[in-house]
Amino acid sequence: MLDLLQQRRSVRKFRPHSVEEEKIAKLSEALLRAPTSRNLQPCEFIFVDDPKKMMQLATAKSHGSSFIASAPLAIVIAANPQKSDVWIEDSSISAIIVQLAAEQLGLKSCWVQLRLREHNDGVSASEFVRQLVGLPEEMEVPIVIGIGYPDDDITGHSRDSLLDAKIHINQFVNQEKKC
Repeated sequence: MLDLLQQRRSVRKFRPHSVEEEKIAKLSEALLRAPTSRNLQPCEFIFVDDPKKMMQLATAKSHGSSFIASAPLAIVIAANPQKSDVWIEDSSISAIIVQLAAEQLGLKSCWVQLRLREHNDGVSASEFVRQLVGLPEEMEVPIVIGIGYPDDDITGHSRDSLLDAKIHINQFVNQEKKC
């Protein structure tokens, strides 16, 4: 697991190479195995590979979703807030599980945050995507994950770049210098 975390990087530029059906099946299984609070399973997953829909997904919000246009695959993570009060957390767990599964399969990915983001005046990014993929009204779309083969050979962050000061034992210790 640590090896996957060491090599994982968010990638926003993908080669125009489809993700194979057997890899999509494994990504699907990974999503279905993602833990949820009290096993309430409030999430639904829409796999999108239609180029027209991918272009539309790329416009989901004003900044930060355009890279979806270059991805061969997107996974819309949706949840029903009526099924679980922790649907946001369950959606987030699903997202990172599928990103790590993608990494293990030789794919790269990037998360698009939609919750609390705007598509355009009066329409949220979540609402835009909900309508685009035909979800019922009670569903929310907090996240879309772009997945594919990277266009660049990008490596994980070096160990030296990690912020060890963020780790505390037994009690928080403010390690910032005071002026």
